[in-house]
Amino acid sequence: MHARPACPSRRSADLAGRAVAISADVPAIFDAPLPPHHKLIGRWVAAREASSGLYTRAAAHQHIEGIFNAAVLEILDPIEIADFRVAVILKEGDGTPAIAVICQNLGQIELGWIETGDAPIPWRAAAYRALEQCLGRVLPIFSYEDLFNEISIYYWDGETDDERARQSLIAYHGADADELDELTLPSEMNARRPEWMIKENAAPSARLPSGLRQKLKRFHAAHKAVGSLRPERNAWDFDLEVAYDYIPGIEECSSLPPLTLVPFDHFARELDDVARNGMEMGFMEVAGLCPLRDAHHIDDWFASVRLGAEFLLAAQELIQVDPAKL
Repeated sequence: MHARPACPSRRSADLAGRAVAISADVPAIFDAPLPPHHKLIGRWVAAREASSGLYTRAAAHQHIEGIFNAAVLEILDPIEIADFRVAVILKEGDGTPAIAVICQNLGQIELGWIETGDAPIPWRAAAYRALEQCLGRVLPIFSYEDLFNEISIYYWDGETDDERARQSLIAYHGADADELDELTLPSEMNARRPEWMIKENAAPSARLPSGLRQKLKRFHAAHKAVGSLRPERNAWDFDLEVAYDYIPGIEECSSLPPLTLVPFDHFARELDDVARNGMEMGFMEVAGLCPLRDAHHIDDWFASVRLGAEFLLAAQELIQVDPAKL
């Protein structure tokens, strides 16, 4: 899986490391009228200013960008598990601004000791299971179950047992009955899962070392905190119907997220097969899209960004743990 251009969208504003465009009608302290989408974030910046000095148009533009960028980067910079870009975009029609959090990674998340270490399988399976169940709350990511379902549709017409999959390969794909043993069937694909990927192998909390229990406790608490956010103030909430109004062409993108927890070493062919459309048309890479109508809502947006960052840092800590110190 290799990086491809993002889904087509109006580049109204690329923040946090790129050029920024924001919105109209900024308060008087910013001097002359600015481009249409400096309004919302300009008012937020103005409310944070201790002084009320005047700015030229160009200086106001740079000042708004700098304040917002710095606030975003301060929160997101410590995160290594994924790279993000933040963009301010406008709604088709009425121009209502929204802030999008976009994932810039593509491929498998590195799983550290869970994938390559020699810690007991029940420990590794418990950590993997937690990541598999929870990371989708913030990251655009797919699991083994998602991959299996995609492959089932792709090869076996939605069937999930070997006999019906064989019938489908013969009836719909023209496979030769004598060559079926060379083709992937559901049981063969499932058998390739390493033991730490199988949820039944995960140890219950009481049987885990105290250090790992604490890491998992922090991870689940952070996950719950993000889940408690109101959707309309949540930087990590993504509603596809809302996205249609803000990102022209997103309906042409693959429905597949760009990230996965499935180990490439074990499922390279399947991952390449399901990723083909995304490589051609772009992946569903938006981690969150939050429409904003008032400047004071930006503080709520930042609060939710912090909660998401704390959750990702807890996941990062879980992946980077030294099992010998548990």
